[in-house]
Amino acid sequence: MNDKQLLDKIFEFVGGKENITAATNCMTRLRLDVKSDNEINEEELKKVEGVLGIVHDKANYIEVVVGPGKCRKLADMCQEMGIPASKVATDNDWQENKKAVKQNQKESKIKSMFKTFGEIFIPLLPGVIAAGLCAGIASLIAQVYPGYADHKVLVVIHTLLSLINQAMLAYLTAWAGYRAAEKFGGTPILGGMLGMITSLDGINVISQTIGLYNEAQPLDAILRAGRGGVLAVVIGAWVLVKVEKFIRKRMPDSLDIVFTPLLTLICTLVPYILIVMPATGFISTALVKIVEVVCMSSNPVVRVFAGFISSALFLPMVAMGMHHGLVALYTVQLEALGYVTLFPALAMAGAGQVGAAIAIYFKCKKTNNGRLKKVISGALPAGFLGIGEPLIYGVTLPMGKPFITAGIGAGFGGAFVMAMQVAATTWGPSGLLATFVMTAGPHGVTTTMIYYLIGLVISYVMGFIVTNIFVKDEEVSQA
Repeated sequence: MNDKQLLDKIFEFVGGKENITAATNCMTRLRLDVKSDNEINEEELKKVEGVLGIVHDKANYIEVVVGPGKCRKLADMCQEMGIPASKVATDNDWQENKKAVKQNQKESKIKSMFKTFGEIFIPLLPGVIAAGLCAGIASLIAQVYPGYADHKVLVVIHTLLSLINQAMLAYLTAWAGYRAAEKFGGTPILGGMLGMITSLDGINVISQTIGLYNEAQPLDAILRAGRGGVLAVVIGAWVLVKVEKFIRKRMPDSLDIVFTPLLTLICTLVPYILIVMPATGFISTALVKIVEVVCMSSNPVVRVFAGFISSALFLPMVAMGMHHGLVALYTVQLEALGYVTLFPALAMAGAGQVGAAIAIYFKCKKTNNGRLKKVISGALPAGFLGIGEPLIYGVTLPMGKPFITAGIGAGFGGAFVMAMQVAATTWGPSGLLATFVMTAGPHGVTTTMIYYLIGLVISYVMGFIVTNIFVKDEEVSQA
């Protein structure tokens, strides 16, 4: 049946048009407020061709699942018939849309593992961002004022900024161990101690004693302080929690507080130092090398291609929840090198969305789609500042095609910043807010920041152009 026939059938089994007081939609559902709940015939409504399901969990309100696109058309038809928009605000429909998308995604083991890494490191993000910003500003001071050491005020400011950065990076393994043990259900401080031990010089003493240390090239040693980094710590914390729970079950209550932590650390540290740290060290080194070979390749063609592909594919990764896996890679690279090379290109994804949304905004004005125009107006300021979810789940993903064109537009900006070898002192902030963390790489601080801003502009412009070419006015009018 066509949309009009479907709507008539829905009306028939919710008590008729006269029983409906308001109507609107989310990503897949037609939302209806009704006068009398008793007029709703759920059984017959479920049988209607085109009705995929219903949600009727509160009085005088029902949601009819009809699928993406169609729900918007039915809501518009209701308003054309004189039924007012629902009292439920539509400005934040992106949150409902996000929830609907996530509910339909399968939780694979790999995705679950990525999500776990994200949950461990996301609470650390404020510190990582603060440290990265301080490192960027300190570098900027040193470049703009080469003789800053002669000015006491600048020396104090530069030292404070450096201290904040060092407080995060020097003890990153400890923070990661604390959070990992907490996440896995163990005693957080024991995980923090495990992480701290990872970076202490005593590891080098053990390595020298058992013949695993490389005096000529310490960084190439099979076992050394910091070997495996946060990757080792997360795996070690998981082992530690398993050991702790095993011991606690068998430990008398009167002895638990003294002997459980002691035995847990002793039993965990031996396999952790001798097996986990060397094994994850090889993995961490390989990951960093692979990213370095691609992102900082001496061949500009390789960098351009890598930047375009990674930026273009980042939005789908976000929508599928796969981007959490990158947190571990960022952290490993930040710990090993002091900067992150992949993140600047991926930050272009949000800028491509901004450009796509601006193109759709002008099409909304042309086609009189006031609802979508209002959503874009509310989401764009956040988009410029690097907060992309309102645009993803409120505009581009529900429409479909703009989600693709935004990624293509972002690819051009990603290709540029990777070609220019822009590197960041942290990850997290994107958009305009990320400018002051884009201060690492082979170029000067100011030049690198300018390259990053040029990349944003390229992504804005190309996102706008590609969307304007491939998204038709009638698609926007029906969105």
